[in-house]
Amino acid sequence: MTLPSITTFNPEEIVTESQSIVSEAEMQAAVRTLLLGMGEDPDREGLRDTPKRVVKSLKFLSSGYQQSLDELLNGAVFSEDLDEMVLVRDIDLFSSCEHHILPIIGKAHVAYIPNGKVIGLSKIARICEMYARRLQVQERLTAQIADALQGLLKPQGVAVVVEASHMCMVMRGVQKPGSWTSTSSMRGVFSSDARTRQEFFNLIAHSPAIR
Repeated sequence: MTLPSITTFNPEEIVTESQSIVSEAEMQAAVRTLLLGMGEDPDREGLRDTPKRVVKSLKFLSSGYQQSLDELLNGAVFSEDLDEMVLVRDIDLFSSCEHHILPIIGKAHVAYIPNGKVIGLSKIARICEMYARRLQVQERLTAQIADALQGLLKPQGVAVVVEASHMCMVMRGVQKPGSWTSTSSMRGVFSSDARTRQEFFNLIAHSPAIR
């Protein structure tokens, strides 16, 4: 898959909700237009509040744009003299495909080898969640998680694997239920040392499934 160029794209500089140039009323009107285009009557009882609900849902699913790593961490980086692998596996991920705005559902496995600093374990899951709650391609999401931990901790290495099912392949298009996409990003010793990389893959080995 060819990724779009993102050389001028900085997720941390995206306009926040309070600065948005599009009002909530305009967003709701856009949803109403989509309902009309689908051949529906947005004034019927079941759809009357749908534009409001869709906007609220989309804002939640894209809430990662309003978060930053500094706010998310809240000082949860600690000095520790450790050099063994730290692994958090099977982190639930719910994202949205930027091409069709359909769900990406899967798991992330994240490991790092400290180099004098460790991070609160729950923050690893929150970093995954922050980047997932944006319009994404899985390849970029995987790399963003790895780069965030590498930049925050300067560890000996970081490894991230994301396994996900894309509803744009399941519900439409080729319509292939059960298909999974696996992506990985390796930094530092995980990239340069085959034994360390293999240890990580052995620890996360399983059959992917939504559990």
